[in-house]
Amino acid sequence: MSSFKKNKILFGILLLIICQNNSLPQGTWERLNSPTDENLSSVYFVDSLYGWAAGNSGTIIHTSNGGDDWIIQDSKTENNILDIFFLDRNLGWAVTWEVFNFPFGTYVLRSTDGGLNWNSSTSPVESIFSQCILFQDSLNGWMGGKHFPIVRTTDGGNTWSEAEIDSSTYATFPVYDIQFYNSKIGYASGGVFDCCGIIWRTTNGGDYWYALDTPYVAPEPIYQLYTKDSLNVIGVGGDFESWGFGVGMINTSDGGAEWEFEYIGISGVAWDIDFRTDYEAWAPLGGEQKLIYSFDDGSNWTSISTPDSIIIFKMIFTDSLHGFGVGSDGAIIKYKPDTATSIISLKHRIPEAFYLEQNYPNPFNPSTCVQYTIGNRQFVQLKVYDVLGNEVATLVNKELAAGSYEINFHAGQLSGGVYFYTLSAGNYFSSKKMILLH
Repeated sequence: MSSFKKNKILFGILLLIICQNNSLPQGTWERLNSPTDENLSSVYFVDSLYGWAAGNSGTIIHTSNGGDDWIIQDSKTENNILDIFFLDRNLGWAVTWEVFNFPFGTYVLRSTDGGLNWNSSTSPVESIFSQCILFQDSLNGWMGGKHFPIVRTTDGGNTWSEAEIDSSTYATFPVYDIQFYNSKIGYASGGVFDCCGIIWRTTNGGDYWYALDTPYVAPEPIYQLYTKDSLNVIGVGGDFESWGFGVGMINTSDGGAEWEFEYIGISGVAWDIDFRTDYEAWAPLGGEQKLIYSFDDGSNWTSISTPDSIIIFKMIFTDSLHGFGVGSDGAIIKYKPDTATSIISLKHRIPEAFYLEQNYPNPFNPSTCVQYTIGNRQFVQLKVYDVLGNEVATLVNKELAAGSYEINFHAGQLSGGVYFYTLSAGNYFSSKKMILLH
């Protein structure tokens, strides 16, 4: 039998499986052993091995083997930790509040050795209570919270200043999340329960922010954002009251000019969202003891119970095969990819699809491999940028036939840090993060 006929039969079988199941297998989640029973409110992984979670009573835990083992780190505080972020395997920050002893406000914890040692700022960002933290590089970072929604640092977190925001009605409402697509385009989300959900947007690297105004204000707070590309952003929230409307989603497809909010018909609140692949998304529903997932870019959602009916609030995917979630009573879960999913998505992808894989290994030194799929003949560009948006390498710049490709990227001439690689082919565009370690 010719290879063409074999491939045709194979794709026919795959399409039949997909139609019968109405979606690809989604994999499962397993509960991991945890060294703490404190509530965990934040989780961050820099790659499939190195991750941290943080929560109540100053709890910070760390894994260096993909969640198989966790150790407790000494944060030197007993205050609740709201959020944690690492730029690479060594450099990280966390935020905590002082609400019992003057001066009141946000204290920033910083580590330069992977969390072995944490140092707290000597004075707080007074009267500002930050709920999220993000750094674009070792110096430039952002926090979101209340009573001033967005603050920034340009010296690694030693000092903070209020960001310039427009004077619309909702400009000073609390912020829960900040995301940057690149060095210029960024979004923040927040709001007030039973009042409104707000999106803030910047197009000049955070020098100025615009708050979403009517008619695009959502009826409930937006707790988390996911920025797919320069045009498409999705945010999640909802109404947790038993008589409420349930999970809500807000999205834009034009770079934030217009937004659309809808309730998706599932009870609860989505507290976080992340994408396993370009089209498969997951979100935890906290007290509902459920997770929801979508195979069609967030258009339709299905719910499943969490392992042991535990409560999960935050989750993160490092790539298509590795995902983690944390929640109440020290709960930790890990994604287990379905074997069939891996075979279909990585080896026998339907030829109409375009897809950019996560580079491997990641982090890397000095070389890494980038794989991608082209659905039909297109002019293809695969480029690498630094965190300031400067192009540092062009890996592909030519017309290619449909098929799967891979290319090695040697970065020995670049300094260590975070980089972004982008694939553009026709109307398709995707960007992913890679980390170069020296």
